[in-house]
Amino acid sequence: MGILGGGSWATAIAKIFLEKEQEINWYMRRDDRIEEFRELGHNPAYLTDVSFDVSRIHFSSDINETVLESDILVLAIPSPYLKSHLQKLTTDIKGKVLLSATKGIVPDENMTISEYVHECYGMPDENILVVSGPSHAEEIALERLTYLTIAGHDAQKAACVAQKMANHYVLTSTSNDIVGIEYGAVLKNIYAICAGIYYGQKFGDNFHAVLMSNAIREAQRFLSAISPGERNIANSAYLGDLLVTSYSNFSRNRVFGTMIGRGYSVKAAQVEMEMVVEGYYGTKCIHEINERYKVDMPILNAVYNILYNKANARTELKELTKKFN
Repeated sequence: MGILGGGSWATAIAKIFLEKEQEINWYMRRDDRIEEFRELGHNPAYLTDVSFDVSRIHFSSDINETVLESDILVLAIPSPYLKSHLQKLTTDIKGKVLLSATKGIVPDENMTISEYVHECYGMPDENILVVSGPSHAEEIALERLTYLTIAGHDAQKAACVAQKMANHYVLTSTSNDIVGIEYGAVLKNIYAICAGIYYGQKFGDNFHAVLMSNAIREAQRFLSAISPGERNIANSAYLGDLLVTSYSNFSRNRVFGTMIGRGYSVKAAQVEMEMVVEGYYGTKCIHEINERYKVDMPILNAVYNILYNKANARTELKELTKKFN
């Protein structure tokens, strides 16, 4: 088992796998962070309350070393940095099983993670899995009950990884809707930013519920256009993930949106956040993808106008409210 990434989500996933795995490999890009981790017994920058038995972790700042020594690769690198890390690869990954835990889309390429590793690294579709669901890293650190969905084209591989991740605070299920779950994870970040902007503008819970009901219908329209097929949009991997990301104060996308709603510029909010806001990048990617599909997506368009066209948030949101029911 090899974890690729050193942030909060990577740390939470490492905690989950170490409940059952005797040892894991872990790629983190900075040697100083690795050294601190070994000394302190916890990630020095993220989820610092989670203690690890570091004798069970084989750290490396060389991504090729971690890949070479692992059968299953867990990709937990924020999407804006994904390409630069994977470009360091000289080791063939086609024979590995890859579990994407990156709830984002590759900027510039406008590809989901599964599409990107398949197209650019020759990873067979049957070897690609995705993990999603309502799952803040902070709550996993506290061992609060969490439901995760592992999606993939190969049901046996998905079931195997689901079994490895299941424990007393993580319940798992499987799905074959890898495309829908990946895009759903991108969309919910966008809608969480919108929820945050409204919250920053002093809209209340009554309206938030209306926003969420319109958001899930908008997501369903987009998913049906981009990946036709049967799916229950009310499942936790779609609706559950949307709700937790839009309502929780652990959600960096919601916090980012709240700052915008309170009058911060996009740049100022990004600087103060000090963490990657996946929804910022996802908004542009989905907006560009939808130029091809032309799905009716008023919430996406409003967030795009605010973040990228410098539209006045109050004016944009007021117009958006007229389109809801």
